[in-house]
Amino acid sequence: MRISNILFVGNAVTKERVLRAELDFHEGDSLVTETLARRLELNRRRLFNLQLFHHVLVQAVCREGSLTVLFSVQERWYTFPIPIFSLADRNFRSWLDRSDRWSRLDYGVHVVRKNFRGRNEQVLANIQLGFNRKYELFYEAPGYGKRRRIGFGGGFSYYQSHALDYATFRDRLVNYRQEDEFPIERQYAIAGIRWRRTVQHRTALDVSYHHERISDSLYKRNPSYYLGRTQRQYVEVSLVSTLNQRNTFAYPLTGQFAEVGVAYRSFLTGGSPNITTFWGHYAKYVALGGPFYYSVGVQGRARLAQQVAYADNRAFGYEVLVRGYDAYVIEGRHYGLVQQGVTYRLFDAGRVKLNGINNAKINSIPLALYLNTFADVGYVRNPAVASVTNRLPNRMLASAGLGLHLATYYDWVFTLEYTRNVEGQGGFFFRTAFPI
Repeated sequence: MRISNILFVGNAVTKERVLRAELDFHEGDSLVTETLARRLELNRRRLFNLQLFHHVLVQAVCREGSLTVLFSVQERWYTFPIPIFSLADRNFRSWLDRSDRWSRLDYGVHVVRKNFRGRNEQVLANIQLGFNRKYELFYEAPGYGKRRRIGFGGGFSYYQSHALDYATFRDRLVNYRQEDEFPIERQYAIAGIRWRRTVQHRTALDVSYHHERISDSLYKRNPSYYLGRTQRQYVEVSLVSTLNQRNTFAYPLTGQFAEVGVAYRSFLTGGSPNITTFWGHYAKYVALGGPFYYSVGVQGRARLAQQVAYADNRAFGYEVLVRGYDAYVIEGRHYGLVQQGVTYRLFDAGRVKLNGINNAKINSIPLALYLNTFADVGYVRNPAVASVTNRLPNRMLASAGLGLHLATYYDWVFTLEYTRNVEGQGGFFFRTAFPI
């Protein structure tokens, strides 16, 4: 059947050309009747995964051999001024371990404008005071032009803090605090281009300039923090390609995700060897039948350099984690991680309507609860580590547990998990992201 018209309803802010650029068919194309339903559903998911709408519906009407396709969308609220009141540590467990925990708080405002100008652009600003001070402004445009293939991203960040974790002892961070001075100050500017085929396939090339400084007092405690220097400057070039074919980006149940990247860091200050980093991540999500789903993820990193500073020798315990080791950090240049889990959908309430609120952007709350059992295995390679000081690098790390996952409003995911690791330690952990 030949497509005669493609119509959009409900996109009061979003430009129609932004939506058309995501579709893999256009007026004048012909679609095979046998695969029509699947083709429409795939395109509906593309629009939904722009993460601009609460829901996207698609209908097709055939008259005299011509097809009219109608997409109906419900736009979200796009401006979020969010107060900042957060812990100045890696996670809640780490914050609890601090004797001065109540002074380790950050406050300020975080402002995000999504779908800026109705073109799926994003503007982000941070003004953060308190224990850690941060001033940031970023702009991201996924694509310009009729086909929206080439985009741009850029911004700058300035950060300073009254405390810094400057060493690792017994696999825990050692902290140093200065009341009258900032032991760490970092600033950087970044700019890059984006190439995207669809919302599912993106490639980013970024160039950034960094200037970082530590205080003399901190340098005396760990001269290798910046390899014998109190400050350093470097330029980093990174190339990252992402293929995201999950059914939903927030809480995926089917599909796959793949990402590969390489970064080259060239130091402008002497005494620091240049660093090349490779990393990759792959995850698969499978429907087992009924309310059961299976997920498995594999990721790894290799950092190549003659020597790396303490600040660059991070592995598990930061962005990447073997669950159940939240209280620890594992330092090293190279790591590998395998995560898998089986998920059972306890209930899916669809959308809960809030009576008394007339704004459709905020009066409908999606609500789904999942039971998840999981197991993680990870390994960090760090040939330079002293086994007396830190025992977790260069050994197999593993954990297993049970969790409740709540998927709700504006792609928020909340997880409460009980985990035990091979060290015989266990506990409850709260997280705010899908784990695999």
